Amino acid sequence: MKFSVLVAIVPEEKEQETIDAAREQGAGGMTLLSARGISDTAKKSFFGMTYDGSQKVILMILERGLSIRVMKAVKHILVDEHNHSDGVVFTSPIEHLAGIDVTQLDKFEQHVKESLKGNEL
Repeated sequence: MKFSVLVAIVPEEKEQETIDAAREQGAGGMTLLSARGISDTAKKSFFGMTYDGSQKVILMILERGLSIRVMKAVKHILVDEHNHSDGVVFTSPIEHLAGIDVTQLDKFEQHVKESLKGNEL
């Protein structure tokens, strides 16, 4: 079974919506990190200091096929109808992996079986 790490960098106010969308697609555990973004143009000014806002970095280890579904769901949250984005989401293949929970592996295996079964039609 092949795995990917999915990284979503989202505005703090879209954190829960992103988590919910990922879970709806079958993602299990996630690691959340607090971050602060700096862009090429300042978003807000407060007493002469620029502030781009708080962000969350959401990390997920997923079966490769599942990672694509989760990424598409997160993209719908981040990108508006004018193609402007509030964040970024990407995947990267995992070459070696240790320490993943066996119950999570069982869920991934079940997902792969269901995907293959659905493609047999």
